[in-house]
Amino acid sequence: MAAYRAALEEMTRDRVPLDWAATQNNLGNALAALGGRESGTARLEQAVSAYRAALAERTRDRVALGWAVTQNNLGNALATLGGRESGTAWLEQAVAAYRAALEEMTRDRVPLDWAATQTNLGAALRTLGERESGTTRLEEAVAAYHAALEERTRDRVPLDWAMTQNNLGLVLATLGERESGTARLEQAMSAYRAALEEWTRDRVPLNWATAQNNLGNALQTLGQRESGTARLEQAVAAYRAALEEQTRDRVPLGWAMSFGNQGVALMHLADRRDDAAMAETALRQIETARDVTRDGGHAVNAVYYESQLLNARAVLGRLRAG
Repeated sequence: MAAYRAALEEMTRDRVPLDWAATQNNLGNALAALGGRESGTARLEQAVSAYRAALAERTRDRVALGWAVTQNNLGNALATLGGRESGTAWLEQAVAAYRAALEEMTRDRVPLDWAATQTNLGAALRTLGERESGTTRLEEAVAAYHAALEERTRDRVPLDWAMTQNNLGLVLATLGERESGTARLEQAMSAYRAALEEWTRDRVPLNWATAQNNLGNALQTLGQRESGTARLEQAVAAYRAALEEQTRDRVPLGWAMSFGNQGVALMHLADRRDDAAMAETALRQIETARDVTRDGGHAVNAVYYESQLLNARAVLGRLRAG
């Protein structure tokens, strides 16, 4: 960053406007990378300022693709800011930036860049949709991911294809949770299973574990809506797979969530099987997940496990009472 700022003292806007803009863009990239690693928002806000400065000279009329690249970069910084705040203003601006980028970063001109920006757009829309009560944003996110997959094919970019399939699964699962049917949840499972074809344990073990956990979540939601136990049993197995790589030492939050999610699935299984021993195991797992997420400062997750702990205690109490 110091080098970029030093360069801007000589590479002024009046003297070399496009070089100045390029350096502002690069400064924004450096600030955004730092901001992504820090808990605050100051660096990210500085990145946004740098990108907006760049766009003052890197205009659409003058350098169309350069303008689009900076719009995409701006969208990424805004989306990261939006993910850290409870409102929607930053995310709305991110969506606008991505859509601006797509006006010049077209599929015909730069197909993989177009697909990457569609993926970024999908992520911002998904976060917005999760915060809103309707499904419009989520449906738009599904459309963006489907568009991305037209160019981000398995043959061309297998790991990016798998990542997009996983992200598509997340949106479909959220839609499925809000709908009474099971079609979206079935589609989510298909997307996660597709992701696992390339996100293999040998190649990307933590990504493989993440997709296994996500698959478990979809199976668990389906299992709660069905009368049998097959889906819940499959959910438990998916979480068990995730926990083979998501160890407590390696990724404590990921471990806690998969461990707690497995506990919730076991709770529902125990309730249907009238299995008090299984219910005790479920309660212990959920309690541990609550404690780890709470102590780690992940309040939203801790609140979720606390609510599930109440359910687990009720199930265990009923089973003990006979």
